[in-house]
Amino acid sequence: MHTIEYEVKALGIDPDAMAERIKVAGGSFQGERLMRRYVYDTVPPVEGRWVRLRDSGGAVTLCVKTISSDEIDGTRETETTVGSFEDTHVLLGLMGLTHRGYQENRRSSWLLDGVRLEIDEWPRIPPYLEIEGDTEEQVWAAAERLSIPRTGLTSQNTTKVFARYGMDLDSISELRFT
Repeated sequence: MHTIEYEVKALGIDPDAMAERIKVAGGSFQGERLMRRYVYDTVPPVEGRWVRLRDSGGAVTLCVKTISSDEIDGTRETETTVGSFEDTHVLLGLMGLTHRGYQENRRSSWLLDGVRLEIDEWPRIPPYLEIEGDTEEQVWAAAERLSIPRTGLTSQNTTKVFARYGMDLDSISELRFT
């Protein structure tokens, strides 16, 4: 499945305070989970494009992500569901893809007027809220309902968020919770 991601992030949030704000706005809690992923370069490597194998705590997906800009609609994703995280990792290795990183994050998921709200916690950086909708208008409306001004939001991907905190995510071979 090929999709455009319409998403923005509010950085440096307090997860409990944001969860309460979402509840007050009428959002419904969808669950919490540990997510783990392997990240691979494409062959040949292409700037702004990579392969992600992710276990989201319920489904395992294989995806090619392409970043064309830091705008709200600057990420393209081509994704499919696969059967096993471990088996797919081995299969990708047999096809010549070597992972450049293993990453974990914790995610608390919410739904507000059809918009997906994800409170993400990663090792080494402050938590952030991701607002993802099917259209740009949905994303901005959800941010407004949560009283988050557009000036307080970024469309930068997670690699660039880590760079804001002085870290090169692509050079971290293992990013785990201790």
